[in-house]
Amino acid sequence: MSDIRVTTEQVDAILAESTVEAVKLGEKTTVVAVTLPCGFVIVTSSSCIDPENYSHSLGTSLCLKRAADRLWELEGYRVQSF
Repeated sequence: MSDIRVTTEQVDAILAESTVEAVKLGEKTTVVAVTLPCGFVIVTSSSCIDPENYSHSLGTSLCLKRAADRLWELEGYRVQSF
């Protein structure tokens, strides 16, 4: 098995050093920008169907999960580029 890999610890460490900004747009959309330590920004969004069901914390949580998934892809690409 190869030693070239991305680990959960690596991704978690990058996210811990990142800046997160979450805003509500309109009545039912959350947009999150995660600025990584290198300055690269990952932007994600989530929306609900009915504005009465809007939850900023849930929207932010979903966006952060998507940003983490994107970071896995970016780190995988970075590691393979050496």
